[in-house]
Amino acid sequence: MTTNIRATANLLISPNNLKTQLPLTKEMCNDIARWRETIVDILNGKDPRTLLIVGPCSVHDPIAVIAYAKKLRRLECPSLFIVLRTYFEKPRTRKGWSGFMHDPMLDGSNNMQIGVAKSRELLIELATIGMPTATETLSLIAPQYIDDLISFACIGARTTESQPHRELASGLSVPVGFKNSTNGGVSVAINSIISASESKVFMGVHQNGRVAAIQTRGNPNCCLVLRGGVEPNYDVDSVNSAAVQLKNENIATGIIIDASHGNSGKNWKQQIDVLKYLATHHHSKVRGIMMESFLCDGNQKLQNKPLKYGLSITDECIGWEKTVSTLKFMEYHLS
Repeated sequence: MTTNIRATANLLISPNNLKTQLPLTKEMCNDIARWRETIVDILNGKDPRTLLIVGPCSVHDPIAVIAYAKKLRRLECPSLFIVLRTYFEKPRTRKGWSGFMHDPMLDGSNNMQIGVAKSRELLIELATIGMPTATETLSLIAPQYIDDLISFACIGARTTESQPHRELASGLSVPVGFKNSTNGGVSVAINSIISASESKVFMGVHQNGRVAAIQTRGNPNCCLVLRGGVEPNYDVDSVNSAAVQLKNENIATGIIIDASHGNSGKNWKQQIDVLKYLATHHHSKVRGIMMESFLCDGNQKLQNKPLKYGLSITDECIGWEKTVSTLKFMEYHLS
């Protein structure tokens, strides 16, 4: 009798061991706690600034990400609280590269041992230069390796309805944004906000790598992210509609608008138009904006090697020069 083996297992370092090897300093811990508190205050309207989550669609070159982050740190935008996108995993509708944490060598070798270590190393370096970071939690286990370094987490449109991701969000110590579903529906994300606010008990992985019954206290700092769907939903009427639905559920936190994805058709030029609209039609309920930006305009295919430095290998991004001019425009209208 033959057995068809469809999967193999390669043991990874435990989250606790990796954190021991790559620890945070006391100063980093204090900074990250302060950044998280600032984001919560912005979402709740206690801080008048607008949260701006900006950076490449996904991490594929840590050196370029650090260079980009240092440029961001030099910008003077007092009306914005800037957080860097550090997305290490990529959801795929059909197939494709799964992200830096899964395949850091970009060659299909899928060396996740290197991926989790390099991801943590990058976040530590970013924290060292004073840059808050955000990520999308796709895998249910991956956050264990980096959860102490992240200041904001997002649950994507494809996983907003997933019960395991609601359970994950309920235990995270950071504010979490739930995106509307891919068809544009908001109710699923609102249900997720309510669900994640409650305590949960579920099977998960302990910091030592053992399977455990995880009990959470619930996350009161979840919010709605409008990312478009069949139609864009960044306009004032769409925000008003979402705000009414949130009010009906007694959810007071603000809304974040994703200027990319369904709101711009993943076109970097249209993304600039969305950002300028949001700056000139500022809605009191909109307390955060997401934009995809990197060193160069557009994107490139992973297969086209050698890769161009500073150019996204996933969704199109706004290049640095246009990012600066767009942020100056936003700063002028939001101040």
